[in-house]
Amino acid sequence: MSRKYERLLLRPTQSYARPVAAPIYARATQDAFVFIVEDDLSMREGLVDLLESVGLQSRAFSSPTELLNMELPDLAGCFVLDIRLPGISGLDFQARLVAAGVRIPIIFMTGHADVPMAVKAMKAGAVDFLTKPFREQEMLDAVTRAIELDGMRLDSDRQAIETFARFQTLSEREREVMDLVTAGLMNKQVAGRIGVVESTVKIYRAQVMRRMRAQSLADLVRMAELLRSAPAPITSLGVMADRLKW
Repeated sequence: MSRKYERLLLRPTQSYARPVAAPIYARATQDAFVFIVEDDLSMREGLVDLLESVGLQSRAFSSPTELLNMELPDLAGCFVLDIRLPGISGLDFQARLVAAGVRIPIIFMTGHADVPMAVKAMKAGAVDFLTKPFREQEMLDAVTRAIELDGMRLDSDRQAIETFARFQTLSEREREVMDLVTAGLMNKQVAGRIGVVESTVKIYRAQVMRRMRAQSLADLVRMAELLRSAPAPITSLGVMADRLKW
């Protein structure tokens, strides 16, 4: 039963509407990065200059495959992708990022936008879809929203890592009790399920609460949900080469 906690499953978040966030660049640009994929050299250079003007770290590439050897910094960030790219389209690249477990927000830009394309991108999790030519402020606002969203994702992932580290200190029996208790079973039901007396379940339950640093049953349930839903971290886009055929 406890094994499902150890398989940290990915649940990609889909966004159908733009999140509302104030464009506070001072907050968004601290320890953040942007990866740009655009085949037009002048556009790449212009975007790098724009982002650097507000203090953002950025790297620009002419195609998605150039990203494969990049290490992902442990910082909030986003991708800015052109829809039409050599070798693989921006939408296909987005699909492969999701399949590989990379959840960094994506901003699309294109000079050939249509409604079905925009809908497909947003349903797959893109945070914005900008049509060229766009105003510089539109890009800065989109990047700010994306970085703030990714900052929240990183905070959640760090909490999951800390929770999982505590979970690993539990014995197999304690993990089984935690699994059953957080599923809603009473102590007596747990005792019948694992073949011990109810007083023993209470002891195991108290040990689980202490080792997981849970203040209440509700707190323990939230930890269990976090363990079930958090993905394993990916530190390099090169991992995608091992998981997917390019």
